[in-house]
Amino acid sequence: MTKHGMMSINEVAKLLGVSIDTLRRWDASGKLRAERSPGGHRHYDRDTIERFSKDFFALARVWAESVTPPELPSEVYCDTPDRFRARQNTLAILLDRQEETRAIAPIVASMTGEIGNNSFDHNIGNWPDVTGIFFAYDLPKRIVVLADRGVGIRATLLRVRPDIKDDIEALTIAIYERISGRAPEQRGNGLKFVRKVAEKYGVGVTLQSGIAVAEIKKGTKKLSIRLADRNIRGTIAKITY
Repeated sequence: MTKHGMMSINEVAKLLGVSIDTLRRWDASGKLRAERSPGGHRHYDRDTIERFSKDFFALARVWAESVTPPELPSEVYCDTPDRFRARQNTLAILLDRQEETRAIAPIVASMTGEIGNNSFDHNIGNWPDVTGIFFAYDLPKRIVVLADRGVGIRATLLRVRPDIKDDIEALTIAIYERISGRAPEQRGNGLKFVRKVAEKYGVGVTLQSGIAVAEIKKGTKKLSIRLADRNIRGTIAKITY
């Protein structure tokens, strides 16, 4: 009999749409840990499974793209830089507590900080509607998701580089060129840091602004910039580690 608040392996397999063998492999690899009953049966905490089943990237995209954005739960929304930094610190602590992510904890936390801080730094006083950012992480899936409904990278850089033609050029400049330390341009410097760290340590990162998306697939250390299949006004990013 399953304890209150716990789910059997059969229930979890049905909810997530995967096989029991897949869940056993995830347990062995640490992707989704199970608890064992005295008889050796696998059981799962219900709250953990509900969080695992959520697609944070899809939720962030809906929020960032919608003309009228849906209200976000407080656990995935940071209305101020202070709230964001507090949750970023929590992420770093949680990653450091797990042996399998301890080495990568400061790297993921610093990349998260650069992307999130950019969203606040470059939209203060210019938010088109909803202030703040979407910020969520899933430890079992090893992903971090951030998004904002800001003005976007091209609009940020046009303040000092009015010759920029399109989103592809803006994202390329932001990621590759050392611009300056002046406030309107710091987004580019922050994203250059994110790129260099991702390439050095094999962390995956996807970042979209407008109709341009930059991606370094986890473990490849190779960045590509391409047209996205749809437009986003602000930015949306996913870190995989």
